[in-house]
Amino acid sequence: MTHPHRTANGPKGRAVAGFTLIELMIVVAIVGILLAIALPSYRAYVLRGDRASARAALLEAQQFMERYNAVNNGFTSAALPSRLTSVPAESPKYGIALSNLAANTFTLTATPNGTDALCGPLTLTHTGVKGNGGTGTMAECWK
Repeated sequence: MTHPHRTANGPKGRAVAGFTLIELMIVVAIVGILLAIALPSYRAYVLRGDRASARAALLEAQQFMERYNAVNNGFTSAALPSRLTSVPAESPKYGIALSNLAANTFTLTATPNGTDALCGPLTLTHTGVKGNGGTGTMAECWK
């Protein structure tokens, strides 16, 4: 007895056996093309998200430094809070460092733990001057 939903023979009396090798190769080629398009786009999206976290941490650290300056009349002995030394804290993608520390100046730097050729390390000074160490423009890295 045959199953009521299956037919033993396909068109012109041939047995239905499944996919042909050509059909399978077409599907594999289509999946490969979609991956080749989607994967770089996804990686760029993840990098932009990580960069946004680093920018937010730099701006938060700058605000901390300004509050410290208002209370202590200078930046000389300031140290960043531990929660601002790596971003995000649960799986760090950027390390935050404080440099060029003097009575009236400082520079904050967010250095990527991986590669970010477009923007590289992001910097922010006490005057709000933003910088990047990559090949990208300021608009691409600080938008």
